[in-house]
Amino acid sequence: MDIAAFMLDSVPFARLLGISFDSVGSGTAVARMPDRADLHNHVGGPHAGALFSLAESASGAAMLSAFGDQLSRAVPLATVAQIRYLKLAKGEVTASATLRADRAAVVAQLDEGKRPEFDVAIDIRNSEGVVVSEMTVSWTLRPNR
Repeated sequence: MDIAAFMLDSVPFARLLGISFDSVGSGTAVARMPDRADLHNHVGGPHAGALFSLAESASGAAMLSAFGDQLSRAVPLATVAQIRYLKLAKGEVTASATLRADRAAVVAQLDEGKRPEFDVAIDIRNSEGVVVSEMTVSWTLRPNR
């Protein structure tokens, strides 16, 4: 599965924001959002909601890179997200997401009929590589009934 294409096809809002994916694989993803005036806030950086959407999109791609093969038996759902805005972001921003769970343990819980929960951590960096925001998204795989 081409996860980047899948994300942009199934989440039109990500396309609206101009989000693209630099890489996706093995529980990681790197997504990028351009510097566009229509995405800016009152202080000239990307709007907080746009940064959140970028990070959430990266987390979804990282999650799918680890558990996309489970989609026939479970629906992935974000359950909690927490973001910290550390510095004013300027210019193009990049979100790097990393799965913070053992894939085998999550799949084992699913095999037992449980609803596993796990986190994906995301750093958002400006074009100089400085971390401007940090986010954690908690995901679950809801078994199909």
